Amino acid sequence: MILRARVILPVTAPPIEDGAVFVTGNKIRAVVPFRDLRPHAKEKIHDLGEVILLPGLINAHCHLDYTDMAGELPPPKIFTDWIGSITAAKTGWSYSDYARSWLRGAHQLLKTGTTTVADIEAMPDLLPEVWNATPLRIFSFLEMTGILSRRSPKAILREAVEKIDSLKHPRHRATLSPHAPYSTLPKLLKLTAATARKRKWRVSTHIAESEQEFEMFQNARGKMHDWLARNGRDNSDCGRGSPVAHFARNKLLGENVLAIHVNYLARGDATLLAKNKTHVVHCPRSHDYFKHAKFERERLANAGVNICLGTDSLATTRKTGKQKPELDMFAEMRALADADKKISPQEILEMATINGARALGLAGKIGELSKNTFADVIALPFTGKIANAPDAVIAHSGRVTASLIDGQWAIPPG
Repeated sequence: MILRARVILPVTAPPIEDGAVFVTGNKIRAVVPFRDLRPHAKEKIHDLGEVILLPGLINAHCHLDYTDMAGELPPPKIFTDWIGSITAAKTGWSYSDYARSWLRGAHQLLKTGTTTVADIEAMPDLLPEVWNATPLRIFSFLEMTGILSRRSPKAILREAVEKIDSLKHPRHRATLSPHAPYSTLPKLLKLTAATARKRKWRVSTHIAESEQEFEMFQNARGKMHDWLARNGRDNSDCGRGSPVAHFARNKLLGENVLAIHVNYLARGDATLLAKNKTHVVHCPRSHDYFKHAKFERERLANAGVNICLGTDSLATTRKTGKQKPELDMFAEMRALADADKKISPQEILEMATINGARALGLAGKIGELSKNTFADVIALPFTGKIANAPDAVIAHSGRVTASLIDGQWAIPPG
């Protein structure tokens, strides 16, 4: 089929006015001005009219199963208070509660233009049933902790790997997520790193998210350090450098690693992340919820770090007025634009598309409109000048008018 639109925004190439995306099966065959096409009678033309066509958005970090906590947890004074709040909020949740919450989150992302999501699975038993209930392209990272459970790192990893090996799907995949440096033992980090390298798996992990975590590892003190010590954590791995340095010592930095948040950096951390080709995922609305120090995007970018965007969960998103927040990558892009006046709309759009594709190991396959990429395409209403197309994308609010995932209509036009 052929998708015709007022503007095509490939991301990796200049915008095309009165353009066309030629789709064969689940791949894009060409992205060209409509006048350059010579369609055959058998090829259906969808003239989408006054819209921008762009690649589907890539949400590089999410917690779908916490969607129904939207607006339930007021912003805490310190990060450890929030840990207590969400632990209490989850008490009493059933399998059905998690499943309903996961599916509601997937629907919210779909209607607001996400086509691929990297999701942290606190409830891996939901898989693969929830996979089959959404057209989204899902990377499921199975969460592993172990501090409070007192389980051995080998047993935790073995259980996760067995679950992953049981899951087979042509569009979705599962892999590993050691939760964070404070909640997983060094042994589990090392075992995860070795297993992921051997199997060529991606790894997603929270790191340097809070000031309390940074203080714990950098200086072996603070409220998180003391709280975890009281709960039986062996904190002998603290006081030896930043959380990023801690991960480096445990071999959990690399081109296959998505480092989530990275809100607090020691001297040399940005260079260390870049040297190891580790990807960083920034979640603007979650960052604002906790009132973290200014995200050091420029420092990371100047070092050469690939920076992506994610939504995090709705348990870390502020409620404004009576309206509950929803999972929405456009809202994240607008929040970043509001917080960082030095970044351009084109850079923000790249963080939500090609940068996420690179982090997930799908560079040149998703996140852009070009020959031989998967046909993941979304449409937004647009009547302005072509030069203003990137600004219009960042400013967009609400549903997309159409969404194509893997060559199939997830949201049909009209």
